[in-house]
Amino acid sequence: METPILNRKLVKVQAPRANQGFLGPDHIARAVIQNDFSNSDPFIILMDDFLDKKDNEPVGGPHPHAGFETVSLLIEGEVGDSAHTMKSGDFQMMTAGSGIVHTETIEGESKMRLLQMWLNLPKKDRWITPRVQDLPFSNVPKVYENGVEIRVYSGTLGGVTSPVKNHTPVVIADMILQPGAKTTQKLPATFNAFLYVIEGSLGVGDAGALSDGQIGWFDRLDEEGESTFSLSGGSSGGRAILYAGQPQNDPIVSYGPFIADKDEEIRNLYRDYRSGKIGHVSDLPEEQRFRY
Repeated sequence: METPILNRKLVKVQAPRANQGFLGPDHIARAVIQNDFSNSDPFIILMDDFLDKKDNEPVGGPHPHAGFETVSLLIEGEVGDSAHTMKSGDFQMMTAGSGIVHTETIEGESKMRLLQMWLNLPKKDRWITPRVQDLPFSNVPKVYENGVEIRVYSGTLGGVTSPVKNHTPVVIADMILQPGAKTTQKLPATFNAFLYVIEGSLGVGDAGALSDGQIGWFDRLDEEGESTFSLSGGSSGGRAILYAGQPQNDPIVSYGPFIADKDEEIRNLYRDYRSGKIGHVSDLPEEQRFRY
């Protein structure tokens, strides 16, 4: 007997608060996902950072990561250093794995909005060799149909597939709907999935709705198969980022910039970082760097 196709419904709607960020009074940070990994697996953290910098003092700098992947989508502005710069609409997936240092620096006056996800790695890939994948906006696969635009940064949606390689199966897409426009899309039924609305409002299914700043979690099945979800543009249209990924179902330990399976591994990572054993992303060999 075939598994019935699940029509996804919203089961939880949240409105995360915006707080002053660590970069100073011009930085507003919203923790979209934090401290609920048993329910958000494979998504560990999602931060929505706004910066409206009005001086020339550099902010940010180098810092380490290990044991997971950083998934960055730049909604507006520019971020990076002379070795690597992201611009509006660009995407980067950095597999920290066994350990990497990267630099996120903003110099001079700047207006920026960055979504950065910490994505869990499968346990077998926790300490894999680091790699970095860059997908500039000009090369992002896109679909335009009946007032709906879908930009696919990872995985497959709307009949197009991103070139980005995944350790953890994950779909990431920017979905923009004109007022009244409708779309129905497919996702694997076992994927944990949510929408984060960054402009306007969207109808979700027959009875749900989300507005700017809200996150909506879908229900899911434990059995393999397909599922669908339906969206419609609100009175002024709407834009949401879809994140959907395969849960790994393994507990993790999180401390500072590191993810691990045991506390001892966290201590070892700090020791390695302080002793200079964790290299910088700009020093990765070409075979560990991908630009699409």
